[in-house]
Amino acid sequence: MRRASRQRLIVLTITTALLGAALWQWQRDARAAPGTLLGRDAASVQRIALDLAGAPTAHYEKRDGHWWRVDGTPRRDDDGRLDELADIASAHVLRWRPAGDFALARIGLAPPAAVVTLDGERVAFGETSVTGPQRYVQVGQRIALVPAHYMPRPPASHQP
Repeated sequence: MRRASRQRLIVLTITTALLGAALWQWQRDARAAPGTLLGRDAASVQRIALDLAGAPTAHYEKRDGHWWRVDGTPRRDDDGRLDELADIASAHVLRWRPAGDFALARIGLAPPAAVVTLDGERVAFGETSVTGPQRYVQVGQRIALVPAHYMPRPPASHQP
């Protein structure tokens, strides 16, 4: 084998090994990623119940692409605000931990500051984390840290 051919073979072998290692690392990182709160697309959410401290629970349904408040007489509501609530379903989780690792009262989850129920799946919001602009959120028996902007906000008051 000539010297140039041998060098090409060595470079090709090293390149193949590096690509294989990068692919392995990428797959490993993808498996270890914490994912999203509910593992579903926000656009698939059809029903929302919002329970904010000090206010009665509000119920909403998506009809013909628009959000309607269905407590009492159905009426159209703010699509942008309710789409934000639906986005909670696909909120990026920074980290998951078992609920047993926490004293729920210390992280604001007993009682929670807000509860959003998306198509029957309960998401409870607690305090802001001391480590950054993140919120403690309980889904089932797990606690997630999510970016703080997912915290539900009350409807804007409409004053004449």
